[in-house]
Amino acid sequence: MSTPVVRPGDIPGDIPGHPAYLAAERDRLLDFAEASRHPLGFGWLDERGQLDGTHPVELYLTCRMTHVISLGVLLGRVGAAALAEHGVTALAGSLRDQEHGGWFPAVTASGPTGGTKAAYGHAFVVLAASSAVAAGVPGARDLLDDALAVQEEHFFDPATGLVVEEWDAAWRVLDPYRGMNANMHTVEAYLAAADVTGDRRWAERAGGMAARLVALAGGNGWRVPEHFDADWNPVLDYNRDRPAHPFRPFGATVGHGLEWSRLLLSVDAALGDDAPDGLVDAATSLFDRAVTDGWAADGTDGFVYTTDWDGVPIVRARMHWVLAEAVNAAATLHRVTGASRYRDHYDRWWVYADRYLIDRTNGSWHHELDPSGAPAATVWPGKPDVYHAFQATLVPLLPPAPALSSALTPDVVTRLMG
Repeated sequence: MSTPVVRPGDIPGDIPGHPAYLAAERDRLLDFAEASRHPLGFGWLDERGQLDGTHPVELYLTCRMTHVISLGVLLGRVGAAALAEHGVTALAGSLRDQEHGGWFPAVTASGPTGGTKAAYGHAFVVLAASSAVAAGVPGARDLLDDALAVQEEHFFDPATGLVVEEWDAAWRVLDPYRGMNANMHTVEAYLAAADVTGDRRWAERAGGMAARLVALAGGNGWRVPEHFDADWNPVLDYNRDRPAHPFRPFGATVGHGLEWSRLLLSVDAALGDDAPDGLVDAATSLFDRAVTDGWAADGTDGFVYTTDWDGVPIVRARMHWVLAEAVNAAATLHRVTGASRYRDHYDRWWVYADRYLIDRTNGSWHHELDPSGAPAATVWPGKPDVYHAFQATLVPLLPPAPALSSALTPDVVTRLMG
């Protein structure tokens, strides 16, 4: 990604999207994230950055924070190493199912809440452990080996090349639902695992998932089908009566089109000549569809959360993670293709984030806005974590492969800090 033009009198750190601006934003987000430390892992933060005791300590949030803080270790953040080790310890201890293997979805001081084993949370265990390995966190390699063994035994389905969704606690009953969201995050996790282990098999599996996504989305007008039955037949009416579900909403999720766009470019770069054909073209098509359907779709700036299968907005709330994935996709497409239109999008969306999403009073980013741009909490109350926002401060500065934790070599970090 090229650096924005700095004109006489401009202060680089005040230009949204400029490397100096991104560096300052990384520090702000890490400042906010440190407050999520909980004896059992990392907890849910409220709008003011305080632990929200009404929520248990959730697996996916502990993993995301461990991932982000491990990146902070690689960036030289003072105090990050101890926090990252705390995350790894929690994943090996309080959140780990010592009887049946795998990880609980959430825990409280009284024990686990819920007994299912979901692919979504387990993908984030792989990502967190991979980043912690790259950061040299004690215990991280054992955690990663354990997490990959669980993937091999329970989640990855060699018959389809995709991951199944959810088991009961004892791994006896498999839910018939299949989901593309869990597969998307598994792609991210497998790429990171391939980089730190040197085992190309994980990147190749990510490539197979990417190819399946391209076929499914390409046959659906480049709107990503999210929900499937046990035989991977799309269930396009899934959750029509719950359109604002935070993880399984009805219709097309605009942000996932953008997130997949960036991930396809990462798969293509990671596998090189062995990558499935057409990933860059597919990334472009996914991006264009998401932007056409989602940006200012109701006449007001911002990305809507979901649309129907004709591109008509359904949930018009603006989620912070969608904007974060939009700048990541735009930056990566600009790096890969050189097309100036992606640079224009990138600049426009960072200005939007600076104006509406970044909370300079209480920290982090507002996780949800209403259609007018005011903070809201209909789908995402509080500010649970900094995963999407933090990655948006790094992805634009780095190539699409390797994964972030492996990309942050000492030489690269010196350049970023310079």
